[in-house]
Amino acid sequence: MRNKNVTMMTQAAIIAALYVVLTMIANALGLASYAIQVRFSEALCVLPYFTIAAVPGLYIGCLVANLLTGAAIWDILFGSLATLIGAIGTYLLRKHKFLMTLPPVIANAVIVPFVLRYGYQITWTYEGKDLAIPYFATTVGIGEIISVCVLGSMLLKVLLPYKNILFRQDK
Repeated sequence: MRNKNVTMMTQAAIIAALYVVLTMIANALGLASYAIQVRFSEALCVLPYFTIAAVPGLYIGCLVANLLTGAAIWDILFGSLATLIGAIGTYLLRKHKFLMTLPPVIANAVIVPFVLRYGYQITWTYEGKDLAIPYFATTVGIGEIISVCVLGSMLLKVLLPYKNILFRQDK
């Protein structure tokens, strides 16, 4: 039992660290925050396919990354929650390789626009109408599709042959 717990904690810690590093790279390129977001780290949201340890790893990684990039408190809380919901959804849909990429996209496209609009007070108006939420849902959703569905699916394909080596579960 102890070996399994140590393995799970180690996997979660490595995934969290990778999430932070990849977010910092995206942040340095101006891609990690605000209306246009393509976080390379979100590609890791496919990892619950291999191990349940990815769920807390992704959540903690997102939480730490948001703290380090100077995110607003609402982004730290709700942005990390969106990643957690997406990771849980991916784990639950892991038997469906295409569908499992959708929960992170949907969770972020639904939650993050409200964070951007109300947490950062970012507006987007057209002819006097506040269209921030639908605009941000579109931009965040597109960024998530690029990160999770495209990059994440590529990552999944690369890791599949090594799943028993990288994500083995000790007994």
